[in-house]
Amino acid sequence: MVIAYLRVSTEKQHLENQQLEIQKFAQKKGIEIDKWVTEIVSGKTKRSERRLGALIRRLKKGDTLIVTELSRLSRTLLDIMSILNVCMEKQITIYSTKDGYAFDNNINSKVLAFAFGLVAEIEHNLISLRTKEALALKKAEGVRIGRPVGSRVKLQKLIDDKKKILDMLKKGVSIAHICREYQVSRGVFYQFRDQYATA
Repeated sequence: MVIAYLRVSTEKQHLENQQLEIQKFAQKKGIEIDKWVTEIVSGKTKRSERRLGALIRRLKKGDTLIVTELSRLSRTLLDIMSILNVCMEKQITIYSTKDGYAFDNNINSKVLAFAFGLVAEIEHNLISLRTKEALALKKAEGVRIGRPVGSRVKLQKLIDDKKKILDMLKKGVSIAHICREYQVSRGVFYQFRDQYATA
């Protein structure tokens, strides 16, 4: 089965140019398109939340997927590499008409996929390194990293029911029981008690 995949990010963009490009390519190659799959969605959206995800799961050995550019598959190199890897493992051929790439089971495709994979891995490592460096810098500057202990949302639950909680404590209801009822940790409860219960 030969499937053409078209994607635009917004309704203001048009799919016709992609369709014409693929039709010309198919005609030149003597390929007949069996199915057209189109969607209007950002390339940053997870593959599993797009029609593309379901399409790739359905593709079988010997099928062909045609796109105008690899960027139609995703906006991130890591995700593009993941898609190419899945397709090559399932022995699905991918044609990218504008880029001039053909990913199938031959040695050239494997070398190209390896090169892309290496670039993707380097990109991933650089992103990870930049994130770690930024967090370390913030920590060194005294900025607290992560969610604060006793998040305000959970603390607010206790503050809103302050009178009821104080009554419960007076009646001897255990802290563990109150924490379970309000679905908060002991840390949040102690913060509430220290700041509000004695006021």
